Amino acid sequence: MGAWDIGHFDNDTAADFGGRVDDAEPGRKADVLRDVLTAVAGTGPEDYVDGGEEAVAAAALVAAQCPGGAPVTTAYGPKHPLPPLPADLRPLAVRALDRLTAKNAEPLDLWADAGADQEWLAGIAALRAVLAAA
Repeated sequence: MGAWDIGHFDNDTAADFGGRVDDAEPGRKADVLRDVLTAVAGTGPEDYVDGGEEAVAAAALVAAQCPGGAPVTTAYGPKHPLPPLPADLRPLAVRALDRLTAKNAEPLDLWADAGADQEWLAGIAALRAVLAAA
């Protein structure tokens, strides 16, 4: 993971994902988010989750549209506003975040190796709280 900071879009993969969201047709943007969230949420606990940065970025975009959600204002996120997202993305994003904070998840392992796992987990917990409350 080419990361330069702890933010949800502060790595190469998530920044590229922001561009992919921008490139999607307006009616397909939710599908782009759904695809990455489903891929992570559907990974069993015995399987190793490679990546996951896109799912964190997607969860941040979903949470931004929830009451109490923080807007995604980073230059590395999508440049264009997203249309209103379907509410069913919220529990899917929670499941994806839960999977990324469990055993066998590359982002958690990488942040732990860098000594920043607690900071990363705090950011994920804040996203999860907004999504779960919505």
